[in-house]
Amino acid sequence: MEKSPLPELLRPKKLSLFVGQKHLVGSDGIIRKLLEGARKQGFFPSLIFWGPPGTGKTTLARIIAIELNRPFHEFSAVNTSVKEIAKILKEGDLFPPVVVIDEIHRFNKSQQAKLLPYVERGDITLIGATTENPSFEVIGPLLSRTRVLILKELEINELKKIVERGLNYLKRRVGKGALTFLIESSNGDARVLLNTLEIASNITSQKTLSTSHISQALQREQLSFDKKGEEYYNVISAFIKSMRASDVDAALYYLARMVQAGQDPLYIARRMVIFASEDIGMAQPTALVVANEVFRACEVIGYPECAINLAHGVVYLASSKKDRSAYDAYFQAVDDVKRFGNLPVPMKIRNPVTKLMKEVGYGEGYEKYSKESLLPEKIANKKYYAKKSS
Repeated sequence: MEKSPLPELLRPKKLSLFVGQKHLVGSDGIIRKLLEGARKQGFFPSLIFWGPPGTGKTTLARIIAIELNRPFHEFSAVNTSVKEIAKILKEGDLFPPVVVIDEIHRFNKSQQAKLLPYVERGDITLIGATTENPSFEVIGPLLSRTRVLILKELEINELKKIVERGLNYLKRRVGKGALTFLIESSNGDARVLLNTLEIASNITSQKTLSTSHISQALQREQLSFDKKGEEYYNVISAFIKSMRASDVDAALYYLARMVQAGQDPLYIARRMVIFASEDIGMAQPTALVVANEVFRACEVIGYPECAINLAHGVVYLASSKKDRSAYDAYFQAVDDVKRFGNLPVPMKIRNPVTKLMKEVGYGEGYEKYSKESLLPEKIANKKYYAKKSS
């Protein structure tokens, strides 16, 4: 009989063994409080876990089911219909089963709407797991009936604890350099971490795993890119500054450094999206469209092919004209917000949604295409944005 992969074998079954997400499962965390409430009152709300891959979304859902002592059912939205979920419901169940739907964002709006009655009636305790922003990917009615909890990327000390458990199970050791390389290459994903450790263990009989073994398991060479070290920040800084200076060749070189070192492509793409608005802005507004499409391509395709999408985007952004006027204007406005606080909104642009509001002057004198300043009176003459002459 084939044994389960290492991540499954080491998946904790108690909250006390769960690694990471202290803001949720710590002594003052909301998960602990909800479980305590459920033991007293029997109610546990439906939740949506939002966070990067390998941060413990499914594990935490399973632990919740165990702690609640309820039936647990796990589905993937990729290959499951709502009808299949409905089949698990049994008449006379004292407490609703815990139903985990992985990648819930893959359900279309119609499928999500079909889940609503089960959640609303309390037929199931839904725990949806997603790597996508629920605000965009989950319909409003379902969001309003659940609570969104955000899981964070695992920290280095937490990843080290998971590696230690893996090594104990495999009866192996790991060299200091190899440990650093393994953790850096996992990009905060515990599943990647343990899968790599298991493969490295399977390709050698040596008791101590070296950087070479980890590199072979990853099929990637080690490059100097310590996530907490100076070189990490040096390369990212050089990448951004090369695009800012329109040095296409340098930008491509630093991109290649990051890709070959195993940097998360979404991290790189995120920086490009920010750069498109911060440094290019109104000089070429389509830059933001291109950067967003690069980010989306990296999400859908992944390595190794998405490196080509990143390169395409980098050449476009580095070659574009630059204009920081929108960026500078926004932060000037932020300074005034901090300085003056909540200045009164002019009466003429307040929305008179009730009769009383209209009577006291809300909306009075409003003109759609007025040339007058619509800023609060105290800063009415302020000019934040100055359009660059072409």
